[in-house]
Amino acid sequence: MTRFFGLRGNSLNIAAILGVLMPGILTTGYNASSLGGVLDLKNFEEQFPEIDLDTSANRSYASTIQGIVVAAYPIGVFFGTLSCIWLGDRFGRRRTIMAGSVIQAIGSVLMASACFLSMLIASRIVLGFGTGVLLATIPLWQSEISPANKRGAHVGMKGIFSGLGCALSLFLDYGMSFTRGSVSWRFPFAFVVLLSLAVLVFIIFLPESPRWLIRQGRIAEASEVLAALEDTSVDDESVQSQVRDVQTSLDLAGKKSLGQIFHMGPQKTFHRAMLAVAAMLFLQLTGSTVITFYTTAIFEKNLHLGNSTSTVLAAVYQLVGPIGGVFCVLKIEGLGRRVLLLGSAIGNAVCLALVAALGTQSDNPMAMRGAVFFIFLFHFSYIIGFGAIPYLYATEISPLHLRTTINSFSISSSWAVSILVTTVTPIAFNAMGQTYFVIFAGCNAAMVPLIYYLLPETSGRSLEEMDKIFALSGGVLDVVKVARLLPHGKPLDISSEKDGGLNFKRPELELREVHSP
Repeated sequence: MTRFFGLRGNSLNIAAILGVLMPGILTTGYNASSLGGVLDLKNFEEQFPEIDLDTSANRSYASTIQGIVVAAYPIGVFFGTLSCIWLGDRFGRRRTIMAGSVIQAIGSVLMASACFLSMLIASRIVLGFGTGVLLATIPLWQSEISPANKRGAHVGMKGIFSGLGCALSLFLDYGMSFTRGSVSWRFPFAFVVLLSLAVLVFIIFLPESPRWLIRQGRIAEASEVLAALEDTSVDDESVQSQVRDVQTSLDLAGKKSLGQIFHMGPQKTFHRAMLAVAAMLFLQLTGSTVITFYTTAIFEKNLHLGNSTSTVLAAVYQLVGPIGGVFCVLKIEGLGRRVLLLGSAIGNAVCLALVAALGTQSDNPMAMRGAVFFIFLFHFSYIIGFGAIPYLYATEISPLHLRTTINSFSISSSWAVSILVTTVTPIAFNAMGQTYFVIFAGCNAAMVPLIYYLLPETSGRSLEEMDKIFALSGGVLDVVKVARLLPHGKPLDISSEKDGGLNFKRPELELREVHSP
C-alpha cells in the first residue's frame, strides 16, 4: 500500500483529523456523558441499587456512592494521562495512541458486561485510563503534524468532536431507554469499541510526529514526513529549515530529565509548565465537568423537569458544543487564543451566576426556563474558549524536549481536580441545589485577569518560536508583552560562546527591532 494512503499536504492533514482526531475525541465526549444518560434508567438502578437516590433509605450515602462511581472514570483518565509522561516519548505518538485505543476498548467491554458495583467501578477506571492516553496524545500529535497557520483550527476541532461525542452518547442512551432489559445500558457502553477500533486502524497508516522523529535522531524519516505534510520535496528549504529549528531547540534544552520541569533554565521551563497546568486547571474550574457528567440529573432533579424531557434536553444541550466549536475553529487564528479564552471566561461567569439565581426559584416556571436557557448559553460560551484551547495551548507553550511530559502532567493535574469535583458534586447538589454554580461563576471571573496578564498569545507562532519568546522574557509578567511585540516568523537566533553555552540576544535589543524602520 502507498505510504499515508498516497495523501500529501492538506489532504493528509484532513485524513489525520477525520481518521484519528475525530473518533478519538468523540470517545472522550461519549465516555464523559454515557453514564449520566443511564443513571436514572430503571433496569440500571435495579442492577446497581447502591446508587439509586430515589429508593435509598440514606440519600446522602447513595449520593456519595454515586459520586464515587462517576469519579472512577476521571481517576482512570488521571492515571492514563500521567502515564504518557513516560509512554509518549519512549514509544512515540502513534504507538501510544494505539495502546490507548486498545485499553479503552477493553474498558468498554468490561463496563458493558458489569454485573455488580465493584466491577462497574473497576471497568470505568480501565476505560478512563485508555481515554486519558488518547486525550494526552492525540491533540499533541495533531499539533505537531499541523502547519503553524492551521494548527489552532485543526486542534480546535476537538471542541466540535467532543460535543458531538457527548450528544451521540445521550441520544443513544435516550433511544435505548425504550428497550427492555439491560441492553438499554449495556449496548451504549459497548458502542465505544467501534470508535476505538477506528482510531487503531487509521493511526497505523498515518505519519509519526516529525518532531519526535528528529528527537530520536531519525532525521531522514522526519524530513520525509515533513515533505509529505507540506506536499514538497525532502530537499526543499522549508523542510530543512524546520529540521534545523527543531534541532536548535533540542540543543538549547540539553539532555531531558523530569526534574527540568521544576527549573527555569534558558527556556523558562518551570514558567511554561505552570502556564500549561494553569490553562488545564482553568478548564476544570469552568463548571463544565459538573454539567457534562450530570446534565440529565440537573434538568430532572434540580430544575424539576420530567425524565424524558430531561434526557432529550441533555442531548440537545451537547449539540450546542459543535456550534461553539465551529465558531472557535473559524476565529481561533484571527482573534487568537487569548481573546477567545477571555470572552469564554466572562460569558461563563455571567451564565452560571444567572443559572444559580434562577434555578433556586423552583415554583416559578419562567425562572426555570431561564435557567435552562443560560445552561445552554453557558455551553456555547465554554466551548468557544475552553473546549479545545487549553489542550492546544499546553502543547504550544511547552519546549520540545519536555512537550509530552508537560502536556501529560498538565492534563493529569486537570483530571485530578475533576476527580474531586465529580466526587463532591452529588453531595453538593443534595445540600446546595443550584446555588452550587455560584462557586464556578466566581472561578470564571477570577480567570479573567490571570489570562490577561499571564498567558501569551501563541497564534501563528511555530512551536520553535515559542522557545525564543520565553527566552527573551525577563519575568512572569513580561512574556505577554514579548509575544505581542516580537515579529512572527523569526528563526531562533542562538550564538555559541567559548564555553559552549548558548545565548539569546538581549530582550531589549530584540524588541527594538520591531519598531526600527
